[in-house]
Amino acid sequence: MTTLGVIGLGRIGAFHTDTLSALDSVDGLVITDERPELVAAVAAKHGAKPADSVEQLLSAGIDGVVVAAATPAHAELTLAAVERGIPTFCEKPIAATAAESARVADAIARSGVPVQVGYQRRFDAAFAAVKRAVDDGSVGPLHTVRSTTMDPAPPPMEYIAGSGGIFRDCAVHDFDVLRWITGQQAVEVYATGSVQGDPKFAEFGDVDTAAVVVRFESGTLGVVSAARYNGRGYDCRLEVHGFHDTVVAGWDQGAPVRNVDPVNTFPEGPPHHFFMDRFTDAFRAELAAFVDVATGNAAPACTVADAVEVAWLAEAATESLKRGMPVRIEEVRSV
Repeated sequence: MTTLGVIGLGRIGAFHTDTLSALDSVDGLVITDERPELVAAVAAKHGAKPADSVEQLLSAGIDGVVVAAATPAHAELTLAAVERGIPTFCEKPIAATAAESARVADAIARSGVPVQVGYQRRFDAAFAAVKRAVDDGSVGPLHTVRSTTMDPAPPPMEYIAGSGGIFRDCAVHDFDVLRWITGQQAVEVYATGSVQGDPKFAEFGDVDTAAVVVRFESGTLGVVSAARYNGRGYDCRLEVHGFHDTVVAGWDQGAPVRNVDPVNTFPEGPPHHFFMDRFTDAFRAELAAFVDVATGNAAPACTVADAVEVAWLAEAATESLKRGMPVRIEEVRSV
């Protein structure tokens, strides 16, 4: 019997609860949220056990817990679970800043409790195939890796206000993919961006469109495109260029682009609408992998240490945007 807890039943928490309830490896769910009416509704939908508080959930004899609450609560909730020895899945990021993420990571490392961080693209079949092609050497030495994330529309401005900015909220997935695919440490970041949509982005010190160049230790360049407005749909693609070959992920029939070549109908659609429909299978594989972690049958595929390095990349990109110049990773680490 494997019983998991879910803390937070907002958009991603409710989605994870739907996914977990359909896994054969999960026998029971215990759920909690600050909104009792939401807990009651989700509990009725999935036959889950409601908990009146986080403390009650963590004391319910669960085998693992999924932290899907708002970002500012991630660190506290993850540490609370780890202190009780409960294997934990934490949605990205593990903390609001890179420095705090590093402190949380140190505490987790001392505990020895396994913690997996939610970067689901690693579990997408196409992204995983790209990783295998790079690792088996068939692509050759990498010179350029391009990662794209473009949302069809921005989330509510209330969310943007507390998101930490486009690099900490959106482009972190691209940063994780770049590190994972290259297997290299980032050395320097140059970021730029603009506000072309809602002027409130500027009020929050954020941008709605951004581009980042990341230089890695071997000289490989990572190029990230991130945007909050992409009217054709949710665009998430990866292109890996090596000296021997080029491999891609996300160039499927649902790629949200309109090909104007008169003799080529690809892609035929319909376009991906949102990250949840684009990565449904990846989320399922990710949470199934966490069940193996919770039962002691596997180690986390995406570690807290990985998440900390991604956080430093996001920090450097944010600082680079402010300064209008490249920023070395070691600069932000030493602040």
